[in-house]
Amino acid sequence: MTSDLNLLPLAALLTTLLAFAGLLILRRRGVGFTPLVLIGLAVGAGVGIGFRGSLDYVAFLGDLYIQVIIAIVAPLIFISILSSVTSLGSTAKLRTIGASSTFWLLLTNAIAIVLTLAVALSLELGKGVALGADAASSGDSLRGLVKPVDQVLLGLAPSNLAGDFVSNNIVAIIVFALLFAVAYLVAARRDDPQLRTFKNVVDATKKVVMVAVGFIIELTPYAVLALVSTTVATAITRIEDVLSLLLVLVLALGLAFVSAYLVNGILLRVVADVSPLRWFRALTPAQYTAFSTQSSVGTLPLTIRALTNKVGVPEEIAAFTAPIGTTIGMPGCSGIWPVIVAVFTINALGIEYSIWDYAALAGLCLLVSLGTAGVPGTAIITATAVLTAVGLPIHLLIVLIPISAVAGTASTMANVSAAATAATIVARRQGVLDDAVLAGTAARADALPDPAADVPGPPPASIPSPGTAVLSLDEFFIPEGVDVGQCELPATRRSTRTDSVRTS
Repeated sequence: MTSDLNLLPLAALLTTLLAFAGLLILRRRGVGFTPLVLIGLAVGAGVGIGFRGSLDYVAFLGDLYIQVIIAIVAPLIFISILSSVTSLGSTAKLRTIGASSTFWLLLTNAIAIVLTLAVALSLELGKGVALGADAASSGDSLRGLVKPVDQVLLGLAPSNLAGDFVSNNIVAIIVFALLFAVAYLVAARRDDPQLRTFKNVVDATKKVVMVAVGFIIELTPYAVLALVSTTVATAITRIEDVLSLLLVLVLALGLAFVSAYLVNGILLRVVADVSPLRWFRALTPAQYTAFSTQSSVGTLPLTIRALTNKVGVPEEIAAFTAPIGTTIGMPGCSGIWPVIVAVFTINALGIEYSIWDYAALAGLCLLVSLGTAGVPGTAIITATAVLTAVGLPIHLLIVLIPISAVAGTASTMANVSAAATAATIVARRQGVLDDAVLAGTAARADALPDPAADVPGPPPASIPSPGTAVLSLDEFFIPEGVDVGQCELPATRRSTRTDSVRTS
C-alpha cells in the first residue's frame, strides 16, 4: 500500500506530461493560444482534484515557470520603459502620460475600496463569528511584515541597480529607467550622432528582449495547467477552513470578478469608448495567467503583449503604464482584501467604528497601494499594514490566511485587468488608441513577431507590404536569407476617430 502511495507523485507527473503533449498537439493543429490557456486551466483543475497531496513534481514545473518569467521581468521593464520614454520626444509628454496613468490606476482602486466597504458593511461581515482562542496568540508572526513608513519610502528609492534587478525591486527599476530616459530626452535636444547610436542600441535590445519574452509566453498554457493543479489541490486540502468562512471567500471572489469585469467594463465603455467584450477577449490569456500564477509582475510580458498587439495601445504607453500598475493601484490586493479583513475584524470583535473611521480606513488602503509589490502573498502584507495603521488587532488575519490563498487568484486577475484598463484609457485620452487593432482588421506597426498569437502560421497576404519579411508564428527565428532590418510589420492606419479623443 505504501509503495502504491509513493507512486502517486510520479503518476501525477506522467499525467501532467501527457496533458502537455496533448496541448502541444492541439497547438500544432492550429488551436489558438487563448483556447489553449483555458484548456490548460480546466485540465489543471482536474489534475489537482485527482492527485491532491501528490503534486510535488507538478508543483516544481509550475514554480520553474514562475522563476523563469520573473527572471525576465526586470530587464523587460527596464528596457521597455527606457525605449518607450525615449521615443516620446519630450519630458512634457512623459509628465502627461505619467500623471494620467497614476490617476486611473488609483481610481480603479478607490472604486474597489468604496464598493467593498458598501457590500461588507451591508452584509455585516464577521458579526457573530465564533473564533478559537488560539488565534489571538498567533498574530505576532505577522508584525514583522510591517515596516515603518520611512523604511517603506526608502525601499521604493533605488539604491543599487544590480541589487534592485536581483531583488526585482520594480519601483526602483522604473525610477532608474526613467532617470536614464529623461537624461536622454534632455541631451537629445541637441542633434548628436552618438545619441542616435544610443537610441538604436536601446531599441535593438528591446526587440531582442521581446523575442525572448515570446519564447517564455509560448509556455504559458503548460504552466497554467501545472499551477492551477496545485492551487486547486491546496484549496481542497483547506476545505474545512474555507467552508467555515464561506461568506468571506464568496465575497472576496465575487468582488474581485466585479472589479475585473464590471467596473473595468464600464470604464472601458464610458471613458475609453471601446467594446468591453472585444477587450476582455484580447486580455483573456493575461487575465487567466494572473489567475493561476497570482503574480501581476509575472504576468507583465503577457499584459504588455496583449495591449500592444491585440488592443492597439502604443508600445510607449503599454510598457509604461502596465509595469506601474504592478506597484500602484492593485484593487484586488490593496483594495478589496484589506477592506474585507478590516470589516471582518471590526464586526467579529464588536469594535465601534464611525463613518470617519471608515473614511480613514479607505484612505489608508489607497495609500498602501502606492508601492505594493505585485507578487504572490502581497494581500497578506497589505492587509497587515492597513490593520496596523488603523490600530486594529491583526491576529484575526491568521484565521483568514486560507481564504487569502484561494481569493488571491481572482484578486491578481483584478489587479492585471485594472492596469490594462488604465493603459487603454490613457491611450484613448492621448488620441493614440488604434481601434483597427482591437477590431482585428489591422496589426500595429510597432507590434513585434508574436509566437503566442492566436492564429499559427503567417499573417494573411493582405497585411505585408512589398519587400517586408514576416516571421511565421510557429517559427522563432528569422527566415534564412532575410535581412534582420527588414523583419517588421508595415505601418498601418492610425484610427481617425476624433469624437471620443480627450486630453488629460
